[in-house]
Amino acid sequence: MAADNSTDSPGDFDEFEDTAGDQIAENLAALDDNLAEQRAAALRAGLEDYDLDEEDAELLEGLVRGEDGIEFLPALPVVAIVGRPNVGKSALVNRILGRREAVVEDTPGVTRDRVTYKAEWMDRRFTIVDTGGWEPDAKGIDRSVALQAEVAIDLSDVVMFVVDAMVGATSTDEHVVRLLRKAGKPVFLVANKIDDARQEPEAAALWNLGLGEPYPVSAIHGRGVADLLDEIVKVLPDVSAVAKHEIGGPRRVAILGRPNVGKSSLLNKAAGEERVVVNELAGTTRDPVDEIVELGGKLWRFVDTAGIRRRVHLQQGADFYASLRTSAALEKAEVAVVVLDVTQSLSEQDVRIIDLVLESGRALILAFNKWDRLNDDDLDGQDRRRYLEREIEQDLAHVAWAPRVNISARTGRHLDKLVPALETALESWDQRIPTGKFNAFLSELIAEHPHPLRGGKQPRILFGTQASTRPPTFVLFTTGFLDPGYRRFIQRRLRELYGFEGTPIVINMRVRERRQR
Repeated sequence: MAADNSTDSPGDFDEFEDTAGDQIAENLAALDDNLAEQRAAALRAGLEDYDLDEEDAELLEGLVRGEDGIEFLPALPVVAIVGRPNVGKSALVNRILGRREAVVEDTPGVTRDRVTYKAEWMDRRFTIVDTGGWEPDAKGIDRSVALQAEVAIDLSDVVMFVVDAMVGATSTDEHVVRLLRKAGKPVFLVANKIDDARQEPEAAALWNLGLGEPYPVSAIHGRGVADLLDEIVKVLPDVSAVAKHEIGGPRRVAILGRPNVGKSSLLNKAAGEERVVVNELAGTTRDPVDEIVELGGKLWRFVDTAGIRRRVHLQQGADFYASLRTSAALEKAEVAVVVLDVTQSLSEQDVRIIDLVLESGRALILAFNKWDRLNDDDLDGQDRRRYLEREIEQDLAHVAWAPRVNISARTGRHLDKLVPALETALESWDQRIPTGKFNAFLSELIAEHPHPLRGGKQPRILFGTQASTRPPTFVLFTTGFLDPGYRRFIQRRLRELYGFEGTPIVINMRVRERRQR
């Protein structure tokens, strides 16, 4: 069989007949759950013959058996480090990690994005998030940096607020204190740059911030950091309450699209009131607007965002800042509803917005708006429908798995169909496959269609597991690199068998060589 496939190209897997998937489904249905788990355990034991690194061991040993026998990795608690620029946040990250990971310079503003690292202290593992400096009324790129720091606070279990003790509390620090109080997270006030005992009285002055006892540390020399970490691990939860955006409350829905496609009208109709300004002028909405709405007997948090313009329009001005806020709103969301105007041709801009959602790993729904303008009795409307279907086949084939809803945000037509689409997408986004079932699926798939030979060698899949959800992420231990076409083939078969409607699927590889005897 392998020899027959030796001339196949990655695209050849797109031509496999559907009957192959039906046969795999029948074989898996007949497979006993206990037998599947035993087979997976044997495959996992076989990995001992291969060179595995620390991350491999963490993945395999960290699997926890949950309800229904499903294995998953527990969400590590998250610690965010925030503060104004140049107070030593990245230096503190490096000290906690015990290695130089974060870039540190004397100039302020080196760190811009939120950067996450895995850390460990006293046998407690957690995720640490380094952020850029927070400043009030920041402009330009500094404003985007501040937004990233605010997102980090929202998506953390514990916050370390770093202050330069030698400078003392500034007005910017007081702004951060108000932000932290509003967030309601446990906060540790870190008085940095206390290099010796003679400077400790400088730290005592920070009691005035009202955040409790300041912890005097020297991130550069390591003084006091161990005592600080001892206190932090005492309040860390066993499993994060916010990792993977499990913030609680109503599910968060971001409404995205290019300007003037009807995003604000959709929010107003869902809310039952004129919640946001609607105008024919494109780009009316600048800031993301949150609103709790009731649809289908459930509460949802809808977030109306600014329209994402072409890159040339994002170089300066209010539209630039609006785009940054839209990206931050998407990062906080769980599912994105991309609104498309059916009266206009699908554009490169529409595809780019959809790709932005895919890169963020959020669940996806396509809402085709202004459907009421395509009258069945109108020849122009009928022609536009035919062209639209052709555009969807050509430009949106890579998201054929995303639910499609035809709506009219202005009249509210078919708005109720948005709810089952949201529920389906979020259910798929949260879906897990038991390790035994997943490996049985892989075995059946490889038996039917093994990977083709490449350079006289045939990569084998040794073991697979679902490492996480939101989005569903699978890790494959292999003996060689899998062609992109073969990975797409695995994704397509996963969708045929388990659904995953409305969510991207991530397949990662870990190529490992057999251990030398």
